[in-house]
Amino acid sequence: MIRRISLKFLLGFLLIFSISFIVLNQTVKEFIRTSNQNLITTELVGLKNNSNVYVRQAFLINHFSNNELYFGEMAEELGKNLYHATGNSVGVYTVQGDLLFSSDKSAFLQQEKHDLEEAINGKTAYNIRYDENRTSVLFSYPVVIDGSKVGILRFSKDFTLLYQQSIRILNITLYITLAIFAAAFLFSYILSRHITLPLGKLARASSEVKNGNLDVRIQFKRKDEIGRLAENFNDMIDQISQQINIIRKDRDQLKELHEQEKRFFDNITHELKTPLTSILGYAELIKANGERDPKFFEKGTNHIIEESKRLHTMVLKLLEVSRRQATNYELEEIEAGSVLRDVCDSMAIRAGRYKKSITVNIENELYVLAEKDRVRQLFINLLDNAIKYSWAFSEITVKGLQTNGKIRFTIDNESDPIDADQLSKMFEPFYLVHSKHSEEGSVGLGLSIVKSIVDELEGSISIVNQDNHTTVTVEFNGLQLTKGVKSHG
Repeated sequence: MIRRISLKFLLGFLLIFSISFIVLNQTVKEFIRTSNQNLITTELVGLKNNSNVYVRQAFLINHFSNNELYFGEMAEELGKNLYHATGNSVGVYTVQGDLLFSSDKSAFLQQEKHDLEEAINGKTAYNIRYDENRTSVLFSYPVVIDGSKVGILRFSKDFTLLYQQSIRILNITLYITLAIFAAAFLFSYILSRHITLPLGKLARASSEVKNGNLDVRIQFKRKDEIGRLAENFNDMIDQISQQINIIRKDRDQLKELHEQEKRFFDNITHELKTPLTSILGYAELIKANGERDPKFFEKGTNHIIEESKRLHTMVLKLLEVSRRQATNYELEEIEAGSVLRDVCDSMAIRAGRYKKSITVNIENELYVLAEKDRVRQLFINLLDNAIKYSWAFSEITVKGLQTNGKIRFTIDNESDPIDADQLSKMFEPFYLVHSKHSEEGSVGLGLSIVKSIVDELEGSISIVNQDNHTTVTVEFNGLQLTKGVKSHG
């Protein structure tokens, strides 16, 4: 099946022109043939009339009776006289078709004798004979004198010039027709390409647009309907591109808002879960045996109060962040070692629930320029991860020391092996390395929050997994005791 319009145009034009040419050629041939036949018939009728007049005069002059005997006696004289009078070869025959005389025997030796047979039967007939370079007509008719048939006259008349002229006319007509049809076909072909090529470009451009390419444009230097169609197509693509850009922009904004909202609630969930668990653990222990152990009662109550205040402060800060109101925070000199020891002490209950223990080895006077709650949040998240993903009955080692002007904290725990590819992604939001063993409700935000805090404090953090041990190292710039309070915006 032909699908291209240009091919349909060409095949249609070719078919129409071919049929028209054949019909016209056959019509011209038939017209010439009919004209030639009419001309030959007219010539032969005149020849018959003239020869009849001559025969009648011969019979009257010589007082021949109207019988075949006298026609045979005068056959030679009659044939010669008619040959000189008409200029055509003449054959004189008896009524039975026997040759009595011929001015040119070679003209009457052909096998085709249809005209002679018709004359024997009393009819007038002629037969056209075509040789290589000559066209002649054999014409026969019975000679009737006073109502009696006395013989047959047969003429061979040359019509070569007529048929040569007809062939020339036919050839000229053929060439002119071919030239006209060739010009018409060429014009039709150019016109079809003038129409179909732009349509093909429009079709290809629309396919590009369908496949998502909105950068395609069509440029036609023409002012007709196709030119206006191309301009309308370009305007349509421009409008579609503008609408798609608006839709993409709105989509990205909605997606970003959704992601911000999700991250906000995930952060709230993650940050509130750990201190609430610690508060709940102390509250349950106080309820169980707090009155029998006044020291533990006082320690647990203080812890609950401190964690509650921290939660209150955290909620306020989260709300401020959600409203984009908290844009600055104050930094101060803090002893990060004591903060880490306090966190280890408060997280010991949680570790015990997981049947794990925490070993602490932290030097004194590990001062850094930071915000205390943010540092505390940093250590809580690191210890929380170590507790959740270390082996059961294992020991978590926490160290803090000062070296080369840097404050370094390390948290080491036994754990499953971690691939290098996983280690490189652990600080990404929502990424869970141990997804099969993750705590219910964990969304993988802990280490991403840790990384953001470390970056805020201009520190560094790294994770190494070797020999079934995972070690997290955090480093900050150390401070001397003589340094005062500083602020960072």
